[in-house]
Formats: sequence, C-alpha cells, structure tokens
Amino acid sequence: MKKIICVGHAALDYVYRIESFPPQPMKVRSLEHIESGGGMAANASAAIARLGGDVELWSRVGGDSAGERILKFLAGDGVDIAHVRTFPHARSSTSAVIVDQTGERMIVGERDHAMPLDADWLPLQRITAAEVGVVMSDLRWLEGTLAAFKQARAQGVPTLIDADLGSSGLMEEFLPLTDYAIFSAPALDAFAGADDGAAHNRSQLAKVLEHGVRYAGVTRGAGGYVWLTADGQAGEQAAFALDAVDTTGAGDAFHGAFAWALASGAPAAGAGASGANLTECARVASAVAALKCRRLGARAGLPTRAELDEFLHARAN
Repeated sequence: MKKIICVGHAALDYVYRIESFPPQPMKVRSLEHIESGGGMAANASAAIARLGGDVELWSRVGGDSAGERILKFLAGDGVDIAHVRTFPHARSSTSAVIVDQTGERMIVGERDHAMPLDADWLPLQRITAAEVGVVMSDLRWLEGTLAAFKQARAQGVPTLIDADLGSSGLMEEFLPLTDYAIFSAPALDAFAGADDGAAHNRSQLAKVLEHGVRYAGVTRGAGGYVWLTADGQAGEQAAFALDAVDTTGAGDAFHGAFAWALASGAPAAGAGASGANLTECARVASAVAALKCRRLGARAGLPTRAELDEFLHARAN
C-alpha cells in the first residue's frame, strides 16, 4: 500500500459530555471530560494509521503546551509527524466540544489567524505516483493544499478533499485540482443549493462534477452516503446503525478511511481510475465512521483493521 499524505488542520480538543443541551445559557455539570487530538486532517490521519496505513500529516502547530499535546497524540496514533512544523510564536488550535447523551455535539473552536501561511517548506518532491497513493486535504490550510495538489496533479497522484462548512467559497479554485470531492450535507447545500433527499443530492453532485472532478459524494449522517462519478457510476451506502456516544470526528474518519481504501487499490468490478472498488470504498468509510462514534472524542473509537474486518463480516451475513 502506498503512502497517504493529509494536508490541513491539527488541534487539541477538550471534550465534555453532558446530559442534554440546556434551553438557555446556564451552568451545566459535565458527566465526563477528556482531552483528545482533533482537527479534520489530523483526525483523518489518525483513522488511516489505526487501519494500518502509512500516513503523513503536513500541518502547523504553535510553540505552546497545546502544540506539544497535539504532536504527542498524533505520534501515539501512529501518524508520521515529520512535516508538522512548530512555529514558536504562534498559538495552536484548540476546541471545546460539548456532547450530549445522544452523541450530538457543539464545537467552539479557536485558531491563531497569525499562524504563518507559507508552504515553501513542504517536501513537495516526495509526492510521486510511485510512492504516494492519495493526497487529501480539509481545505483548512489553503497554501499548503494548493502546493500539494498542484504537485499531485503533475505527478498523476489522486487528490481528495473533505469539503465542510466554510469551504464552499473555495470550490471554484480547488475542484479543478481535485479527483475525489466528498462534501458534508451542509457544505453541499451551500455550494449547490438546498437539499431535498438523495435524488436531489445526485443533481447537486452532478454540479460538482461539472468542475472536472472524477468523483463527488456527500455524507448525510444517519441518512447514509450518496456518490456519483464522471463516467456514469452512482451509488448509495446506508449508514450503519450503532448506539452513538459521540459523533465528533465521524466525517473526518469517513474521509480518512475512504482515502485508505483508495490507496489500497484492490481491483474489483466497478473500479474507479485508481483501481479501487468505489462501492467498497463507501462501505469501508461508512463502517469506520460508525465505529468511531462508540467512544467519547474524535479518535478513541477509531477501529483497527481487525475490528473493521470483524464488523463488516458480521454485517455481510
């Protein structure tokens, strides 16, 4: 299996579980609290590493205690952090994550807008078709993404974006450099108009394909996953039913697992340009996202390859 490179955001999450969200601002007692690694690209990297993939995160942190914790969590998750640069005078990203008893969450995040943006230090020459299977991004570091995607396109390496809220205005610039564009439902609505079910999702995804991508998909939480390709393939994947403890990072896990399945490239009927079975990619990613929700925090529930195989085998019979 080739290496996967994830470009984007790394953060430190302070996660609090509560009974329920109050109807108005007030003091609420926490039932449980943990500190966890966070950030979309960082969480996707952790999902890949937990599955046994070879993954590098290209990102930035500040020279503070939060940055030290971010790096420690990533290294513990098995992510290659050689190209996560520490900027001594910058502040690392942190988030307060409030989770209720149903697994729904509210996130309040803070990022240092003075964090250096330049990407001229990235080892772009390492992105080659011989070594790298996928380059993915959460569009949270635009300069790094643009540099990495241009190199990937020049080398014939597939690119994948995690399009979430806040990134819709960036699509015109990045979609022409993207092979696989996977949106959250709110982000797809913001880009292509309001949603009205799976049939309308396909018309929305068709608009995405007009920008030159090979594959467009949308994650819809409990509503499952819908996808469409430029060569006429289409599919839906139902969400796997599990009692959710915390949905934080489920979308990140989905994107990481999808990239891992693409990079695995197992030939099968319905294969995309990478050689991976696109139906199986969706199934694997949906299973990993569901399993992630078993535990509090964005990473504690991420499955190993053995756990994933056991989960999928049990649901194949």
